[in-house]
Amino acid sequence: MRAVRFHGRGGQGAKTASRILGTAAFLEGFVAQDSPMYGPERRGAPVAAFTRIAQTPIRERGVIVHPDLVVIADASLMQDPAAHVPEGVDERTVVFVNSPLTAEQLQSQTSLPGRFTTLDLTGIALQQLGKRTAISALLGAVAGSLIGLGQESIREAIARELAELGLAAPMIERNQTVAAQCYETVPRVAIDVGLRRPTAPVPLRTPTYDPPTRGAASITAGPNSAIRSMAGWRTFRPVLRPDLCNGCWLCFANCPEGAITIKPDGKPAIYYPHCKGCLDCVEVCPTDALTVERETAATREA
Repeated sequence: MRAVRFHGRGGQGAKTASRILGTAAFLEGFVAQDSPMYGPERRGAPVAAFTRIAQTPIRERGVIVHPDLVVIADASLMQDPAAHVPEGVDERTVVFVNSPLTAEQLQSQTSLPGRFTTLDLTGIALQQLGKRTAISALLGAVAGSLIGLGQESIREAIARELAELGLAAPMIERNQTVAAQCYETVPRVAIDVGLRRPTAPVPLRTPTYDPPTRGAASITAGPNSAIRSMAGWRTFRPVLRPDLCNGCWLCFANCPEGAITIKPDGKPAIYYPHCKGCLDCVEVCPTDALTVERETAATREA
């Protein structure tokens, strides 16, 4: 059995990528299983998805503890404890990271073991598709290439899964074309599936519950959102051009995280530690005063 674990952020397409991989495997006659796991169902929040591929019935269910291939849609997840990227990864695991860095550069910056391979899928999507978009088709194609699935099955799986999401036929075809380029371009690393580790038994636990006075939220409790930074959630960040801003405050009114405040001069200001990169503000800005920049490790610290 081949076990693939996807790590991404809400909106990047990790769940759809796992479905593309599973569908492609099914089209080639394999038994396939895919399932997602969510935390907060919000754009930018860490999510994971799991795909198992075998020639015989798959008896395992749930989380993939020891993956053969880990597909990371955002390099910042490697430093996010909530994402649990390192779990079950060892020296035999193949690790793909969506990053402009080389495998050697990336591995030198992290303690994560495994055999790395990288490709800048976000950069390719921006260049070839011309817009901010989920990279699910590209992630699925890369995973299929590393697993050893055929390009035609990947292409058909992309068409089926993106059609279910309501994408128009021309957009699906563009995704297929770019995905084929990624399929051919990604540096391949042989996946060792000769040895399968036994799944560690999980002991049963009897749940205990706090009394309502402790377990329920308190209306008098102090706020704690100020101590929670969401800077690591962003793939893109909104950037304000004050000279184009007409002070309509639509960005302020539409920000779901309260990350936009109004200065004394009536112009908005973005507080990046609370900005998760949903870009709702960019969509509603009538004067294009808010533009988009791709997030980098350096700007996430700001």
